[in-house]
Amino acid sequence: MPISHWITPAVIALMLAAPAVAQESIKPATAVARFTIKDARQAVAVDATSFYAIDNRVIAKFDKKTGAPLARWEGEKDGPIVHMDSGVVVDGKLYTAHSNYPAWPMTSSIEVWDAASLKHLQSRSFGIDRGSLTWIDRDASGTWWGAFANYNRVFDKSPVAYGNKYTTQVVRFTADWQVAEAWVLPDKLVDKFGDMSNSGGSWGPDGKLYITGHDNTELYAMELPKMGSVLRWSGTVPVDLAGQGFA
Repeated sequence: MPISHWITPAVIALMLAAPAVAQESIKPATAVARFTIKDARQAVAVDATSFYAIDNRVIAKFDKKTGAPLARWEGEKDGPIVHMDSGVVVDGKLYTAHSNYPAWPMTSSIEVWDAASLKHLQSRSFGIDRGSLTWIDRDASGTWWGAFANYNRVFDKSPVAYGNKYTTQVVRFTADWQVAEAWVLPDKLVDKFGDMSNSGGSWGPDGKLYITGHDNTELYAMELPKMGSVLRWSGTVPVDLAGQGFA
């Protein structure tokens, strides 16, 4: 979503600390490389050799070691791509979460690109669904996850709050992108989002789901609950970035 309190350098790699005690701040992540990239306004995706800066209608590919530009895709101002919010590279394909934010009613899609050439390959539309799709990621088992965000901010095109942030949902998809299960976030965590919502998400090597809000310089470690429909907030990692998508 629109950037309000952070600058554009993209932190490419994060070393997450040990598992956290519930809702306690833990050791900050360590930046191991930094590049100033003007297109890194919404998110960054990475693979073995490259990183991909993502803006609303732009994907820019760079060499991970040198920061040299490698490829670029930019959509037309009035084209079908409106607001890409995050991305992840899986098996040579870049998957981006896309919505029509801040238009109303909210619509979402997944847009798939060839990571080598940035040629568009596929689109999966959700139409009007649970909110605005802000991130997708695949866990170690090969299962896809994502989040449909809602907001308390009021825009000109909508006379009411943009969905109500407390209805934001993290979902598990089936192989054909149907929602198999869904969870909400704890109220105390959603309170930290201001009038915005969950912007980024990625599964960590420790098996926890790490998510961001919109502005705070923090990653939140989440775990699936043993019962009920509310994700468990198990820790907070200070990071040198503010909200938005990450990898």
